[in-house]
Parts: sequence; structure tokens; C-alpha cells
Amino acid sequence: MKPESALRRHALAIFRASLKAADPRLAVAAALRSIQPDAYRRIFVIGAGKASATMALAAEKALGRRIHSGLINTKDGHLAPLKRIQLNECSHPVPDQRGVDGARRIAALAAQAEAGDLVLCLISGGGSALLPLPAEPVTLAEKQAATKLLLACGANIHELNCIRKHLSAIKGGQLARLAQPATVLALLLSDVIGDPLDVIGSGPAAPDASTFQAALQVLVKYDLLAKVPAAVKTRIEQGAAGLIPDTPNSSDPCFRRTRNVIIGSNRIAVDAAAAKARELGYKPLILSTTIEGETRDVAMMHAAIAREVRATGRPAKPPLCIISGGETTVTIRGTGLGGRNQEFALAAALALEGQPGILAFSAGTDGTDGPTDAAGAQADGATIERAAVLGLNAQASLANNDSYHFFQPLNDLIMTGPTGTNVMDIRLLLIAPR
Repeated sequence: MKPESALRRHALAIFRASLKAADPRLAVAAALRSIQPDAYRRIFVIGAGKASATMALAAEKALGRRIHSGLINTKDGHLAPLKRIQLNECSHPVPDQRGVDGARRIAALAAQAEAGDLVLCLISGGGSALLPLPAEPVTLAEKQAATKLLLACGANIHELNCIRKHLSAIKGGQLARLAQPATVLALLLSDVIGDPLDVIGSGPAAPDASTFQAALQVLVKYDLLAKVPAAVKTRIEQGAAGLIPDTPNSSDPCFRRTRNVIIGSNRIAVDAAAAKARELGYKPLILSTTIEGETRDVAMMHAAIAREVRATGRPAKPPLCIISGGETTVTIRGTGLGGRNQEFALAAALALEGQPGILAFSAGTDGTDGPTDAAGAQADGATIERAAVLGLNAQASLANNDSYHFFQPLNDLIMTGPTGTNVMDIRLLLIAPR
């Protein structure tokens, strides 16, 4: 069985159309048209995230010399040619000292703002890990340890950010508190299901709906109270007991001159994918933009729908493009290399073995999947057979969470490089007519 080459070309074209629709440069430019720069004494531009450099580039074009100063924390390699706003590269998903140093300088810029100034805050996916400023006495190493434990347990983005905010001196609305009495405008490129303001980038300029009590419950849920560093445990427990002030909620006066605006989301990218699929001759079927859960379980569900379509024409006849968005989680059981999109493709490959005319494609819109240089991977009914010829065992690779080294020899990794945007993942199942 030969690889489904036409389906692969079409899948990549559909994915690239979704990336184009989620380009933050257009969204930032549109959002800033309502701003009158001369109405402010000074304009500060700050922010963090995988797409924040691209967002800053649009801000420079719109505001030009009116920008007094600025600093953006971005993931290594996710750059843009900025002239007025400084870029600080740092680590993601586990924060590092470069991120702390940049976050401290960002906090200082916000605190420097006064009445009559505008603080433009640019936040995209990855902003939480890229804006680390541990609240004393928690150290960076202790916060890193807690982050690693949560990631390994399969904690979702809401749970992860709840902990991060309550170990931080800048997240959960605390950046808005630092900037008062200046005007704060936060432009958000959402990588979170449902687009909650307080979760995108851990909501540095948004009222925080989470509490120390909720953070304590997350640690209890994953049985981490005895595993996280002592300083982390102590701070969360003291906060839950009311001994440390909680993050500011919607009644806090720091939000009187603060506005948060979502300028891009997964829904926009999925709609563009559907339009491109239709242009290529497929009937698009959007399952949801709020898919979450264990990656391999989600992959099996998607594959089951594709097999039903191929066999019976239900719920729609091929040629069909099944599309879903959102962000799944991987519970790490092995020591391999990969990410949720690559693991989706590997689990789908097993579920589609021997099935002709079906391609599974999954990629992160930021161009990186987990700690790898791939955006994701793709698989079809011939993938397992092709891998066996090379001595690759799909079941063993899945058990070891080693999807990267499974797909790399097959040339089935999706390599885009940093895309300049970040609105979660796009999953496609292309089904050809029988």
C-alpha cells in the first residue's frame, strides 16, 4: 500500500490556510485602529508568548515612534525584526532564568507607567511559561519542579495555570495591579479552550477567577502535595488558609482602566481550514473546537469516525475532511520524545492500520509540538506496514511516548518552523471516496 500522497498535499494546504487565518499581525493591526496614540503621554509595550514577537511587530507598525519603550518574552527561535521593542528569548514549556530576568524587567516597565500612559500588553499561547516571576520565597527551580510534575501527570491547561498564577508575582491580574493608574490594553491570542481571559497566558491583566483554594485542590487531585517542593506546598497551603492575599478578582480597582480583548482563536483557524477543504473538493465536517482529554483516546475516537465514513458514508459521504481543534493532554509513561500531535498521529496509525483512503494529520499552530522541532505528524493506513519495514514498532513507540523517533525515519513529521501564531492544535482526517 502506497502512502496517500494526494491526501497529504491537501492536508498540508488546509493546515497552512488555518495558519494564515490566525496571523496575529492582521488581528493586532485591526485592534489598534481604535487607539489614538496621541491621547497618551507615553506608550509601553510588554508581553509574552510564542506569537508575541509577531504581535509586537504589528504594534510597531501601528504605533511607530509613539512607543516609549517595550520588552517581550518569547520562546527561543520565535522572533521578529523589531526596532523599538526589545525581545528576550527564553525557555518553554519549562521556564528558565532568562524568562525570570525578562519578567522582572517587564514588571518594572509596568510599574513605571503613570496616569496618562498606556500599557499595551501582548499575550499569546505559551505566555504563562514565558512570564515566570516566582513569588518569594519560591525559587525558579522549585517552580520548574512543580511545572514538570503537573505536566507529567497530564494536568490540563486550566489546572497548570491555576498553580502558576498562585506561585507568581505577575500573573493572575497582578500585572494590571502593577500598572495602575495607567490605562492597560491587553490583546490576547487565545490558545485555551473557551477563550477564558483569566487562563490565556495565566491572565496577567485579567481578573482571576481561580483561588489559592483551587490551587490546593489541583495538588490534592494529582497526589502532589508530598511531591512538590516544600516552599510550593507551604505557599499554596498558606494562601488557601487566607494567610497570603489572593490574586485580584473582578472587583479589584486595578481593573477600572484595564481592557482585555481576544483578537484570535482556534475557531478562526478551524473555520479557515473548513473553507480550504471545501475549495479542494472535500465536504468539511467540524467536530468541535473544544476537544480535550487523553490524546490517544481522542485519536481512537477520530479514527473510528473515519472508518465509519469510509465503510458506510455515515455521518457524511466522502470525500470528507473531518476537522477538530482544541488541545489534548499526554500522560507521560515512557522516556521517549514527542508531543501531543505526534502521539495523536501514532495512535491514529494503529487504529487505521490497513485502511485505504484515510489520512490522519495533527499539528500545533505554533509550529512546535512538545519539546520537539516538529509541529506534528501524519499517518495513514500504510504507516504501520512502512514502519515495520524499517524495524519500527508502533505499539512500543506509543508505550514509550516516542512518537518523534517513530515518524522521523518515515519522513512523516510536519516541519513548519515557528509560525508566528499560536491558537492550539488543528486535527484533520481526510477521507477519499471508495
